[in-house]
Amino acid sequence: MTKKDYYEILGVSRNAEADEIKKAYRKMAIKFHPDKNPDNKDAEDKFKEAAEAYEVLSDPDKRARYDRYGHDGLRGGASGFHEMNMDDIFSQFGDIFGSAFGGFGGFSGGGQGGRRRAVNKGSNLRVKVKLTLEDILSGVEKKIKVTKYISCTSCNGTGAKNGSAFHSCSTCHGTGQVTRITNTFLGQMQTASTCPTCSGEGQVITDKCTTCFGNGVIKGEEVISLNIPAGVSEGMQLSVSGKGNAAARGGINGDLIVAIEEEKHASLQRDGENLIYELFLSFPEAALGSSVEVPTLEGKAKIKIEAGTQSGKILRLKNKGLPTINRYGRGDLLVSISVWVPRSLSKNEKEMLEGLLHSENFKPNPSSKDRGFFDRMKEYFQ
Repeated sequence: MTKKDYYEILGVSRNAEADEIKKAYRKMAIKFHPDKNPDNKDAEDKFKEAAEAYEVLSDPDKRARYDRYGHDGLRGGASGFHEMNMDDIFSQFGDIFGSAFGGFGGFSGGGQGGRRRAVNKGSNLRVKVKLTLEDILSGVEKKIKVTKYISCTSCNGTGAKNGSAFHSCSTCHGTGQVTRITNTFLGQMQTASTCPTCSGEGQVITDKCTTCFGNGVIKGEEVISLNIPAGVSEGMQLSVSGKGNAAARGGINGDLIVAIEEEKHASLQRDGENLIYELFLSFPEAALGSSVEVPTLEGKAKIKIEAGTQSGKILRLKNKGLPTINRYGRGDLLVSISVWVPRSLSKNEKEMLEGLLHSENFKPNPSSKDRGFFDRMKEYFQ
């Protein structure tokens, strides 16, 4: 089933500012909230759609991937995007509306389904990974060692001594929230706020772990395997879900953000999906024609140089460039010809060239086929 455009769902333009997106989501969330539409399945679906759209468009990294690749850019392990459940949506809803509306209940008038313990979230980590053009051609698996916060093994990440020195919070009875009835412009609604006693965790530590001092996390290292897809480019960021810092006391791990850097190739230059190689020919090779080898990312390729080849001519080797990120094609290798003029000559060489100086065939006489540099580049990069 084709997913709807996130900008259309919220009714904003693709150039909308963050405040405009937030305002549009607020309006839709109020209109289609399940507590206002208990018997309307369409309203529930629209409420979920709006929440999903806002989750993407309010995050600069996710929005950039969505703008560039559409919904495909948010799929799989590289995107870090996850399917939202109703608890996620209500948490997001509370962040937008503040404590006055942050604790909307679940369906059917806001029952127990809307109450939940606060879940800690570990912070994201950012690393840079250098890739060669050969890596980018086929995709590559990289193993990197990351220093980060990991779950404490002494208390299993609970922060309590032996993992059991805690009890249920007596204020919220383990729910992590305290509820109350609030009169709003929408009518009487059940709202909730974070429990002040346990900070929303639903339990209180009675004896802290001596290894992590009650935090549930310690400094450590992890070797992480990264599957880099073919066709990535400099500056692109990939997200590995759950491989960031561990969260305090058994929460949700953060994500690992991988920034791509390209290593300079010895012979080839990248231009999008195309590769460029500058081939230097001697004057006799250009005048008489020859057969030469040029480097590609998969070995050598032999090309034929026609007699009379002019400096500046560009030869195209189709499908010898890089793949696109969505694997729907591959660029070309563009071979730019430069005729090498020697900087010093022997006496005999000078005499030979002086003898040709006044020859009619050696006088420049460009035809309409001998187009200028900009015309040639315009043709090959269209």
